[in-house]
Amino acid sequence: MNNFTEFNPSLESYFRSIILFGRNVASYKFAMAKSLLELNQHQKDTFISLEDVSVSFAHHVCEHLKISDRQATSSSSKFLDVCRNYNAGNVSHEQLIDATRRLGFVNVLDAFHNVNNEKLPVSFFEVQKHGNTKGIVLTDDMYNILQSVQMENFSLEVEARWRLVETAWGLNIAPSLLNVKHDAIKEQFFIQETDRNRRIDITSSRDALNGYQKGKCFYCFRDISIQSGDLNLADVDHFIPHILGTEFEEDLNGVWNLVLACHSCNRGSNGKFARIPSLEYLERLHRRNEFFIESHHPLRETLLNQTGVSTDSRIKYLQLMYNLSISLTGGFRWKPTIEFAASF
Repeated sequence: MNNFTEFNPSLESYFRSIILFGRNVASYKFAMAKSLLELNQHQKDTFISLEDVSVSFAHHVCEHLKISDRQATSSSSKFLDVCRNYNAGNVSHEQLIDATRRLGFVNVLDAFHNVNNEKLPVSFFEVQKHGNTKGIVLTDDMYNILQSVQMENFSLEVEARWRLVETAWGLNIAPSLLNVKHDAIKEQFFIQETDRNRRIDITSSRDALNGYQKGKCFYCFRDISIQSGDLNLADVDHFIPHILGTEFEEDLNGVWNLVLACHSCNRGSNGKFARIPSLEYLERLHRRNEFFIESHHPLRETLLNQTGVSTDSRIKYLQLMYNLSISLTGGFRWKPTIEFAASF
């Protein structure tokens, strides 16, 4: 865990740490996380065979292979080959499930709860055997996750993280050349392939940003949602107001400047609108960006490219942008009327 950005780890934080900081050598961790989130119809302490888990697990892997054929850092995989053959119509569903049961969980069951080479102090499932049948039992921690107010966001966050990782693998270019851009109108992260002049839409910016803010407003820590149509749907806010873009040489649509905010903070009666947040929130933005960099995916490389490769250079960059924005707006600073307990 990254203690610099985590005050009081919650179950939600531990679950997110698996998605954000777990080792990425294959996409099975994401498929397992999505499968766990779909097992809430099972009773507590019920044994769930790997064959039953395989139905959801295989479905997600096969669907992502349709998006990107690169689902692992290894050049070969018997399991992924079966999934590819299933997508091509050369393998039956029964054969797919059997192969998933035998091959799909070889490493993910043991490695799922490992973050930064350490085992988490909580677990979301336990591996058991009933006779010759191997399976899992969901723990109380997992059932608490399934009942969490953040439950509706987790599946979207896992999907966003998966898309970012597979895009990085699929492009197979030097990390230093990778630059994830933001479409402010579509609220979508994308990558522009310069050699083919092709745009690759990756994921909703809300979905990708939410995990790092732990489902809270950047400014007041109120609960937010990334579910379309939800009353608490978060706004994608420019920390330094987008309206100042004409005065800056830098792109204010950069990942470094994007946060999720609740309606009240962004455009309520005492909302931020085009005002500049108080200095304490610049420090929070820096911590958030460092959180991105620790997560080792395309957003990390984009932040390094946009703000600097060293911590000192990133601090200087943010300070420069902040000072310029203050000078352009008369020196006024904004902060929310109410701020709840800090969660990142």
